[in-house]
Amino acid sequence: MMKYKGYRAAVRFDEDDMLFAGRIAGIDDIVGFHADTTDGLKAAFEEAVDDYLESCRAIGKRPEKAYSGKVMLRMDPRVHANAVLAAELAGQSLNEFSEAALAAEAERRLAG
Repeated sequence: MMKYKGYRAAVRFDEDDMLFAGRIAGIDDIVGFHADTTDGLKAAFEEAVDDYLESCRAIGKRPEKAYSGKVMLRMDPRVHANAVLAAELAGQSLNEFSEAALAAEAERRLAG
């Protein structure tokens, strides 16, 4: 996973054009980049982030940062009830329980 100045990249390989195409992930602004090598992709991503930050500075806009830390979820009421009960039995708030569960699952999936 590519990271630079607090931003991450979402990348895919375009077989038709034989190049890597990416965008800054986790923000509403659309900032894309591409390259035909992995080294070029890393440089293009970093340049895209730097250009994004400079463009925001030039127009007086606050650059978006990925993820505010606030999440609203919709789920099956049975899952909600079970999560509340499990959190209570663990001596945690639902927020603490949910954060720990999401962190563990994200870590597991991102690790491999």
